[in-house]
Formats: sequence, C-alpha cells, structure tokens
Amino acid sequence: MRETPSKALERAVLTLLRPLIRLVLKRGMAYGQFAELVKRAYVDSARTDFGVPGRKLTISRVAVLTGLTRKEASRLMQEEGDGPDPGARRRVNRAARVVTAWIDDPTYHDRRGAPASLPLESDEGPSFSSLVADHGADVTPRAVLDELVRVGAVDRLKDGRLRLVERAYIPQADEAGKLEILGTDVADLVASIEHNLDPGSEKPFFQRKVAYDNLPATYLTRLRGLLERKGQRLLEELNADMSRHDRDVSGEPEDEDERYRAMIGIYYYERENDESQ
Repeated sequence: MRETPSKALERAVLTLLRPLIRLVLKRGMAYGQFAELVKRAYVDSARTDFGVPGRKLTISRVAVLTGLTRKEASRLMQEEGDGPDPGARRRVNRAARVVTAWIDDPTYHDRRGAPASLPLESDEGPSFSSLVADHGADVTPRAVLDELVRVGAVDRLKDGRLRLVERAYIPQADEAGKLEILGTDVADLVASIEHNLDPGSEKPFFQRKVAYDNLPATYLTRLRGLLERKGQRLLEELNADMSRHDRDVSGEPEDEDERYRAMIGIYYYERENDESQ
C-alpha cells in the first residue's frame, strides 16, 4: 500500500526530531520545556508566515491554525519569551566573512602567501581594522575581534599582533556559540528543503548529497581530509565571489525593495552503520 503524504510527513518529522531530542536530553532539557518551545514556535510561525495581508492576526485564527486552545494561543501571543536573537546570525556572518577574507585576500597575506599576523591598527600597512573595514561591513573591528578571540579563531601574540589560528569560524570550547550555529544553520537547511517541497516554487534550490553505507573505518580519515581541503577551497571561492556582490562590502547603492540573503553550507556526518536503526 502506498504511503500517504501525511504519514510520510510524520515519519520525516520523527527522523528529524531524533537527533534534536538526543541533543536536548544530553543538556538536561525535559519534555515539558521542549513542548513549551514547540507551542511558541507554532504561534511564531502562524504570526509570521500565515497572516492575512491587511488584517490583524486574531487569537482565534492562531488557535485554528495551530490546534492550540484559545487560552494557550492568547498567553503565547502576549508573552515576549526568549525568541530568536536577531543579532546572532549577523554576528556569525560578519565574523565568518572576516576569517574567510583573511585567508582569501592577498592584501592580508605574508610573503609565503599565508594569512599574516596583523596589528590591530596601522597607519602604514594592512591591519586587522582595515581587514574589517574592507570585508566586515558595518561592524566595528573591536566587536569582530572580541568574537573571534572568544571562539578561539584568533590569538593575541606577545608583540600585540593578531594571528589567525582557525581557517573557519567554528567555535571550539564555546558551547553557546556552537548552539547559535545549530539554530541558524539547521534552520536554513530545513527552510531550503521546505522550499523545494513546495509545488508552487518556480525553481528549486540546489540540494545534493553523496552517501555510502559500507565504508571501512580505515578510509574515514582520508575522507575527512579530502573534504577539509576541497570543501574549504570551494567555500573560499564562493565567499570571494559573493563578497564582490554584497552591497555592504562593495558600497554599491541599495534598492530598498531588493535585499536578499543567500547561504551555502557543507556538512559531514559519520557513524557506525546499524541497519536496524
């Protein structure tokens, strides 16, 4: 018997939720707290994505859309709560852009072609401040530096110069930073798949993967190295092209009616294959 779309959706959501539930259980979040967040997400989505132009979103409509009681819908609509941090994505994007530019822009390389150690300020040559001015758009050098030092991407040398120690913006010991990336990156991936599932979408977004389920453990180290080299090279190439067209960086005049955000990500996962799971 052919599976119905409703049943297929339930199975897909359950598959999606399992790693998320594993993550929150490891960090002590019980069902009640998670369920409250799910209710809030339902109300936020109803408010943001299902409003009727020119009409105020009523409690009754939110209740009908979400299946919540009017009492719950009213409570959640009135609560501020700890919603998404509007600056989180911006901080990550700006910091990641500066790291990639440090690697990609020869102005900020040493004689060997590697990212140079930079002074914070300089009147005579490249500096961290000029790097941020060239590639960081409308953020201050101090804000970017504090973020990159916080996540372990930049070290301060004894002479005061700044050294890039990571080729990507990846928080190391900072769990809060990693969790921010969980929220922003996974949301983008799910939104991209949702777009591709929409029959009304004129053109699907690029979505590809390659996977094998009978690889020897001895091969995985080689595979990870291959991905780190070629994946990083591809992202740096894409970053260089995208930055040339980003109006925050290029200084081109901005049409208020046209402002788009585009994201390209590469991820890798491995685990011992258990066909019973």
